[in-house]
Amino acid sequence: MTLTVENGCFSYKKQDALLLDHVSFSVGGGEIVSILGPNGAGKTTLLRCIMGFLKWQQGASLLDGVDVRGIPYRQFWRSVAYVPQARQSSAAYSVEETVMLGRSSHFGVFAQPGPQDVERVEQVMERLHIAQLRHKRCSEISGGELQMVLIARALASEPSVLILDEPESNLDFRNQLLVLDTISDLASQGMACVFNTHFPAHALQRAGKALLFCGGGKTLFGDTAAIVTEENIQTAFGVRAIIGQIETESSILQDVVPLELSRTPGRPDAPQDSRRLAVIAIITGNYDSGQRINALLHEYSGYLVGRMGMPYREGGVYIINVTIDAPEEVVRTLSHRLGILPDVSVKTTYAKTAFTGKEAFTFDES
Repeated sequence: MTLTVENGCFSYKKQDALLLDHVSFSVGGGEIVSILGPNGAGKTTLLRCIMGFLKWQQGASLLDGVDVRGIPYRQFWRSVAYVPQARQSSAAYSVEETVMLGRSSHFGVFAQPGPQDVERVEQVMERLHIAQLRHKRCSEISGGELQMVLIARALASEPSVLILDEPESNLDFRNQLLVLDTISDLASQGMACVFNTHFPAHALQRAGKALLFCGGGKTLFGDTAAIVTEENIQTAFGVRAIIGQIETESSILQDVVPLELSRTPGRPDAPQDSRRLAVIAIITGNYDSGQRINALLHEYSGYLVGRMGMPYREGGVYIINVTIDAPEEVVRTLSHRLGILPDVSVKTTYAKTAFTGKEAFTFDES
């Protein structure tokens, strides 16, 4: 299922400047889109407009090409699940009862949950490690625990599209990782996922595409590696930041470190077109990921100089080395898209100097 926003415009008062100014993006099954921007930029408002809680002044939200305003309520909420920002609740519902509310679109108003509903609720509580809280009231648990309960409630509905508003806020490192891993796992199973975040590094590490609020209701949308750049972060947040790389034993992860407030935020720079020669080393033991790797490399075949693959049967993995000669942004984007595939290790090595074919050159790892 594909969720699309076409030229969405919104302001809270007609005489006000547009908070959302012709916003457009799409997310299909198996994709993750992150939405980033400073406080007050309109991220939560955008989600509310997408789902019809607020009415677009212009534009539309579509599910597989059908305007959501024309989809019956129960049918819509069978396809789409929403996780709002966690607020401490005084509700009398227990954790188990709250998660069961996610199944409400699957049975009638006066019907009782069946064995299948009970089993599904049990599965998602176990998956998010909250089963031990089942009998506690939501007013008795922490804000971080409540966030996990709200995510479980959304997953209980078995949606095709999952929309989350800052799902990793108020969570410790362990639960942040649990939520991000869950989103990645759901996408690998074919779900379309959209999440607001205050963490650009989470977008770089998990999302294939990103929507960035740049001020005045304007947005940029595209491949995450091309959108979440140092220049664009400065434009959007008024902060000078460095995007660095952290090397682990299996991969290179990208992180964003804010350095200082920017006194002269500028406009996003045009994409760099300088060409780079690089080798991308890929290891995977997952057959489905291998299929996706092949599809991605085919998509970039016009830039590939060479490709060598071999199975290492003792280790149960497949190793691929790809040589690419392309604009630096293309190399970064391909490396990023490969790196967010499940069970894939990726490292990219760039030539120190431009390759001319006439002179020797050496490599450094980055």
